[in-house]
Amino acid sequence: MTQAVSPDPIVLVRDLGMVFPVPGGQTVALQNASLSIQPGEFISLIGPSGCGKTTLLRLLADLVQPTSGDIRVNGQPPSAARRGRQYGYVFQAPALMEWRSVLKNVLLPLEVMRVPGDRVARAREMLRLVGLEKFERSYPWQLSGGMQQRVSIARALAFDPPLLFMDEPFGALDEITRERLNLELLRLWRETGKTIIFVTHSIPEAVFLSTRVVVMTARPGKIEGIVDVDLPHPRSDETRESPRFFEIATEIRELLKKGHA
Repeated sequence: MTQAVSPDPIVLVRDLGMVFPVPGGQTVALQNASLSIQPGEFISLIGPSGCGKTTLLRLLADLVQPTSGDIRVNGQPPSAARRGRQYGYVFQAPALMEWRSVLKNVLLPLEVMRVPGDRVARAREMLRLVGLEKFERSYPWQLSGGMQQRVSIARALAFDPPLLFMDEPFGALDEITRERLNLELLRLWRETGKTIIFVTHSIPEAVFLSTRVVVMTARPGKIEGIVDVDLPHPRSDETRESPRFFEIATEIRELLKKGHA
């Protein structure tokens, strides 16, 4: 499915293809993927394991280079967007430095990028935003898994990028913690106005968080469909029990089944 291209997308993908060489042949990770994302959207990528969700995110972030097609991030090639600090990246694991305090972990990108101004004040503001201002002197090993991921989100937001890429950041957490962090992430999204692209394997998570859900097929990864999520904001635990929530989840599930056929 090819989506109509908007005049001012923050992310634009046209006919994207990615082939990885493997012993004795090659693996087609993505094929003819096209997508347009507007500023301020919350987009979830969902699909079976190995369908190219993380590959697509890594291509947008200039971590790997496409075999074919074109990508624009904020009107620039991904390499220029990376140099211009256009995005923050939250990985599946928090990837914090155990020997640095929480505050110093959040400070790290500001130091590396030599961001001007009061870096400590900025880092503390990000910790306040994720509700960890009382833990700035703690070390990662003293925090729960959910708290560590909140530190990683604060770190990704520290230099104020317009885009936030999130690669299944809550997948290893228990269900209660995951649902709580979903609520906190939506609060952050509303407060900051960022555009978020979020990889998940969970249909309920994708529906709860997103403005739109991009459904991908089994390898070779293609975009099977894009589902608008018209649930009202602010969302709450009650949102997950609404009839419309289940209707959207069913639509996504049917697209996933089609993509496996």
